[in-house]
Amino acid sequence: MRIALQYHRRATSQTQVGGVSIGSDSPIRLQTMANTSTNDIAESVAQALRCARAGAELIRFTTQGKREVESLTEIHRVLREEHDCRVPLVADIHFQSDVADVAAVAVEKVRINPGNYSRDAAKLEERFVHLLDLCKAHGTALRIGVNHGSLSERMMDRYGDTPQGMVESVMEFLRIAVDHDFRDIVISVKASNTRVMVETVRLLVATMERHGMAFPLHLGVTEAGEGEDGRIKSAVGIGALLADGIGDTIRVSLSEAPENELPVARALRDYFAAPDSIRYTGTAVSVDGAVLSYRNEEPDWALFQLHAAAECGRLLWAHQATELHVENPHFSPEALETLSRDILQAARIRIYKTEYISCPGCGRTLFDLQKTIAEVKRATAGLSGLKIAVMGCIVNGPGEMADADYGYVGAGRDRISLYRGKECVLKNIPQEEAVEQLLRLIENDDKKH
Repeated sequence: MRIALQYHRRATSQTQVGGVSIGSDSPIRLQTMANTSTNDIAESVAQALRCARAGAELIRFTTQGKREVESLTEIHRVLREEHDCRVPLVADIHFQSDVADVAAVAVEKVRINPGNYSRDAAKLEERFVHLLDLCKAHGTALRIGVNHGSLSERMMDRYGDTPQGMVESVMEFLRIAVDHDFRDIVISVKASNTRVMVETVRLLVATMERHGMAFPLHLGVTEAGEGEDGRIKSAVGIGALLADGIGDTIRVSLSEAPENELPVARALRDYFAAPDSIRYTGTAVSVDGAVLSYRNEEPDWALFQLHAAAECGRLLWAHQATELHVENPHFSPEALETLSRDILQAARIRIYKTEYISCPGCGRTLFDLQKTIAEVKRATAGLSGLKIAVMGCIVNGPGEMADADYGYVGAGRDRISLYRGKECVLKNIPQEEAVEQLLRLIENDDKKH
């Protein structure tokens, strides 16, 4: 069976973030997140300028507390007044919801996590309405961002760790916002599991449509990792939704320098923004039983990987295929076979090798994340079939790595906690001992089985 591929973008409302509009009448916007300490103003400005030159249209900074908001205010000033850089800045709020009130006065957009608000629905609404009033007064946009691993206890009690719980977390806040006539909103629902991420976004779109809402969506696969694996995993999740016509702004979350994320995001955007007649020149897709065959004659290997991953994840799921055969006359059969396997693994259809779930890092990370990921990979690469998470901090770490077999999570400066599944088994151990302790934990568990 031969498959015809077409792309039509979902119609949404428009949200204004400083001088950047987000929504279906605007191009798909590219964004990233700084991994500097927000309190290191000079380095944060330098990194923001590198990201802007690389194509970032929005840049997010972690703002754990009011001190970080003060620093972000100064970063904003220096970028505008000393460098004439007008890229909107986004304050990322975690744990302390009152910090969002201060940030709403300082930058163009604030990202909040519903999981950080009160268990009491009445108090939640009171706090949220206060933030909405501040955003209205200062022309500040809002991102309501739900992560798979950080649902509130109230939502967990009712729905568990499910797409339904993630969607209801969003809808609760959207109903309040609409009731108070606030619509400068962008929504994100993210997960490190590509299937969960895609299923949740599709469910959210359908739910919003039933309620007459069409807010723009930000797409991303959290903790995608680094290198080719991180790029392929991101392309599978983001590409499946872009192929549906869903998505108004995207971030490719790589455990690398944030400026490295932008070329990948741009390649995905440009591929789906191209007319079908151009995008599918030299492309053929067919399904024969459980086997999906994909052919694309793109001569650039990096682009070909992204294009194949972006198309094939969605098609594999839609046709319940369990085998993938990728063809391209420009590359060796061995390289194409490896790519086929990597896409199947990124789509969570078949597991061929150790899978690494790792965050991109931010100002909350208190150790050298990229060096640590490389060290963990060297030590564990031969453990086929395991999922190992390397997370910079506890904000999203324990939740986003919920389906990992083992987790290596930053617990403080040069301190690490190790997890078996969701259970923390070693707390606050010195970082120099952590990889050895992780290997010992895996070996001991293996002996027991």
